Amino acid sequence: MNLRSPLGYVLGHGSAREGVHHWWHLRTTSAALAVLGVWFLFAVLTLPDLGRAAVVAWLARPLNAVLMVLFVWTAVWHSALGVQVVVEDYVRTKGPRVLVLVLVRFIHVLIGAAALVSVLKLALGGKA
Repeated sequence: MNLRSPLGYVLGHGSAREGVHHWWHLRTTSAALAVLGVWFLFAVLTLPDLGRAAVVAWLARPLNAVLMVLFVWTAVWHSALGVQVVVEDYVRTKGPRVLVLVLVRFIHVLIGAAALVSVLKLALGGKA
């Protein structure tokens, strides 16, 4: 027998009012990735070769460098949001969930920073 009222039973189990915001970010980043992915695929397929010199010359063009930075930034952000959803859905206890979320976010920041530095380094001169 449950002595709790229906309101008392559902309190704390409802909407956190963050789901739509998160859902919206996932959808907009996936749409941006679709457009940027088509651009990237087309750009890579039209390169004369995939050697370092050709890629550096391609990234030296400002439009290509900007679109590549947007592609990398959007991909890392979309990945972080997706992994966050998986962790929130499948890690039930609060302590490990928070730890995994912080670790995942930290790893995504490192990957994003390394990728952006690499793109900018190639775009601004290509020196090793």
